[in-house]
Amino acid sequence: MPFISQIIGRTVVDSEGEKLGRVDEVLAAQKPASQHPVLVALAVEHNKQISYYPFSEISVLFAQVIPLSHKKSVLPAYPVKGDEIRVLQEVLDKQIIDTNGIRVVRVNDLELTRVGTEYYIANVDISWLGIIRRMGLGKLADRLAVRFEHDPRKNFISWDSVELIHDQYMRLKVPVDKLSELHPADIAEIISDMSHTDSGRLLNTLDIEHLADALEEVEPDFQATLVEGMSDEKVADVLEEMSPDEAADLLAELPEERSKDLLELMEDEEAEDVKMLLSYPEDSAGGMMTTDIATIRPGLTAEKAIEELRNTATEAESLFYVYVTDEENHLLGVISLSDLVLAKPRTPVAEFMHKKVVSANVLEKQDTLAQLVAKYNLLTLPVVDDEEHLLGMVTADDALDKIIPTAWKKRLPRFYYYDRS
Repeated sequence: MPFISQIIGRTVVDSEGEKLGRVDEVLAAQKPASQHPVLVALAVEHNKQISYYPFSEISVLFAQVIPLSHKKSVLPAYPVKGDEIRVLQEVLDKQIIDTNGIRVVRVNDLELTRVGTEYYIANVDISWLGIIRRMGLGKLADRLAVRFEHDPRKNFISWDSVELIHDQYMRLKVPVDKLSELHPADIAEIISDMSHTDSGRLLNTLDIEHLADALEEVEPDFQATLVEGMSDEKVADVLEEMSPDEAADLLAELPEERSKDLLELMEDEEAEDVKMLLSYPEDSAGGMMTTDIATIRPGLTAEKAIEELRNTATEAESLFYVYVTDEENHLLGVISLSDLVLAKPRTPVAEFMHKKVVSANVLEKQDTLAQLVAKYNLLTLPVVDDEEHLLGMVTADDALDKIIPTAWKKRLPRFYYYDRS
């Protein structure tokens, strides 16, 4: 198995044996038709000067001394385009994302494969053997693999299953954007394994929607750290995409002056919702609720109610329950989505809604909310004011947030459907 480590530092000579220098860097390029980069040039250092030679000029690649096919005076130079991958500088020893194993790993070596006259980067080696090979002890690495019956390929990751995380190199992504295909919780787990700098770079490669989804999966104090280096305009856009309760939690962790500036940059409707949530104590129903809820009027038929929800409930955080309100937004009843779908199309909502609704006052403490959720086996709990106006709802996972261990909470189902398409 040939590896990139077998090229690094090797002496390069021309066809007449004249020394040209040592391999300082290897350049690779991404071909449109292939998910694996092809090696295109050697960067050879001599007396602190770098010369670039096309890979097509190499007579024998894996030799103690690498000979080129022409003498120095007629050797063509490789025209560096600027979009090549500098393998030693940009890939080796760097963190990459294994999008299949959903983890962050370190590149210790790269396995190459030959197709015709070209060499491609086939696999990433994340094993300890790769480190030994990099030290110039390739034969020792092979003997250790045999001695300990270690299959090196168990620690290989195909190049098309990884993505570089440094922002200037994200152009290497294959046509399908694997990161955006991951569930936000998986992206959050990857971020937690990375340095602050690299996690920020990774987040900057995501669009606003995926960035908001990923931030919602991490704790507010970590959210605040992650958005430190982002522009106020970008953070404001992200806050608008987040559910109001999550946006409020994030703003509460930021310096007061920056929070005010971000609220000013947000759209008026979203900003007002967040401001309202921030006005309540953090551990109260008002401080924990989301205002993204689905409501219908009691006079609608089941058929018309479903039609209205299609048009109005696209932002609702949960559609397990639909709340019934009057024109003044008083809470009148609740219907499970399954009951609504199974109801006869022309049946008025008022005839099959549950009128005895378990709700919580906006100032109710979290302990009480958790008890209500557990006692009545609720997925969401509506929040009302003293006049029974519906203000929002608290999801079960938020109500139980500080009551059960974090490890258990992670096993709870998320109260939304994440579409990977």
